[in-house]
Amino acid sequence: MTDPIDEYMVQQLKEYDGKKLLCITKEGLNLDGDNEEEKKKSEDDKAANENLCKVVKDILGDKVEKVVVSQRIVDSPCVLVTGEHGWSAYMEKIMKAQALRDSSMSTYMISKKTMEINPNHPIVIELRKKADADKSDKTVKDLVWLLYETSLLTSGFNLDEPQSFASRIHRMIKLGLSLEDTVEETPAPADDLPPLETETEASNMEEVD
Repeated sequence: MTDPIDEYMVQQLKEYDGKKLLCITKEGLNLDGDNEEEKKKSEDDKAANENLCKVVKDILGDKVEKVVVSQRIVDSPCVLVTGEHGWSAYMEKIMKAQALRDSSMSTYMISKKTMEINPNHPIVIELRKKADADKSDKTVKDLVWLLYETSLLTSGFNLDEPQSFASRIHRMIKLGLSLEDTVEETPAPADDLPPLETETEASNMEEVD
């Protein structure tokens, strides 16, 4: 479903050929049914990552409505999903592109995003350790913002501040290359400056006058 009309169609087409249609980019997706073993694992993961979810929410503030542990993710450390009754990421793009759109309706329909984290991903596991050790660690803050902004891209949204994203990427590249994040001051070449006049030269000039 890649055409704009598909977004309007599936909002009305709730079922097809006896199958209920679900949007996987919205919260509340459950593909495991009532599996007791999966439920137990889900509860354990939520308890283990409760502090990390709180730290991530505090860092991102109003950018996300909530941060929760998800069982839907396999390869990615996290994803961003929208509310069940709000616009999807693609629908949001379509509406923003409308020349005569109603801004008041856009504010109402654009859902607050929910960040779902993958408790089994190595990045999330290491981030949890760092957050548990020191939640005010600057590295934790940078990593959380990077995860949020990369999730915006992979989940189909637009970056609000591309320049900030690029700056964080460059900072991480410097860190990986063991470069200091400082700008060295370049002194002015000595040849460009005239020599200072000494007192003796000044007095000699006065005598000539």
